[in-house]
Amino acid sequence: MMKSTTKMGLKLAGVVGATTYAGSLLGGMVAYNFAMHVSDEQKQRGQALSRSENTEIENFWYSKQPKQQWLVQAFDGLNLVATYIPNPHAMGRLAILAHGLGHSREQMIPYARIFMSLGYDVLMPDARAFGDSEGHTIGYGWLDRLDYERWISMALDELGPDLAIVLMGISMGAATVMATSGEPLPNNVKAIVEDSGYADLYDEAKFRLTHKYHLPAYPIMPMANQIARSSAGYAFTDGHILKQVAASGLPILMIHGSKDQTVPVRNAHQLYEALPQQKGLYIDPEAAHVQAIRTHPDRYQAVINEFLTEQAGLN
Repeated sequence: MMKSTTKMGLKLAGVVGATTYAGSLLGGMVAYNFAMHVSDEQKQRGQALSRSENTEIENFWYSKQPKQQWLVQAFDGLNLVATYIPNPHAMGRLAILAHGLGHSREQMIPYARIFMSLGYDVLMPDARAFGDSEGHTIGYGWLDRLDYERWISMALDELGPDLAIVLMGISMGAATVMATSGEPLPNNVKAIVEDSGYADLYDEAKFRLTHKYHLPAYPIMPMANQIARSSAGYAFTDGHILKQVAASGLPILMIHGSKDQTVPVRNAHQLYEALPQQKGLYIDPEAAHVQAIRTHPDRYQAVINEFLTEQAGLN
């Protein structure tokens, strides 16, 4: 009787274990597809959303700019698209901007206005899987860092070898420019400005899963991480953004809102405390996610200008 009970117990444990694994696998696959895949319809909605979040004045300003379309091919063959805005008052400086998740390059129009007013040309790429760029798998800044290396090279080819470059991004775009900074870049890249970026991709993914969707991080995240590595060409655990910035040594300005519920403000403090290079930190006490530009727009521009002129030496 005891031997029979033991066998039944072992079989039940096996069934439960198999069921748990199947549930984990299913949860991981659902989480991966939801987090990583973008349809053509979602790309179009992201473009519309980006414009709708701007003011009428900002969109009108953009429509009047003398724009050029730039194209570059990614390392994996995707064709990527960007808008270049030449500035008649530019002084050999270029700001390359990076938009956030679920948006397109039009989201960066308000930031383009700032940099244009500070005497920069502007380049606004659509990230892979967004806007007019090809692809349907999100890079979350990690794959995008390799794309931004190509945009930098193209800018130098088009605008000259003496060009001074600033990389600026918001949210996922902030992670993009920070991750890019850790790659072997030319000396032309002078500074990083990041707004509402995350210090670690895996930690941010866990936060969103638990706080936005109220799902357990374990076992969903480990399984989604494995699926991402085999299907997307990178894993969430690869995205050590902080390590990339630390390795770069580039001056970096960190901007964040205290009321950010998407990327907690602790990310900015973590970055600031850990980074050894020249750095600046601006925490807007009233701002939610990527809203510091709205809550105190004059202060926002002044902080960027002060950092780039006084600490990055871009006078």
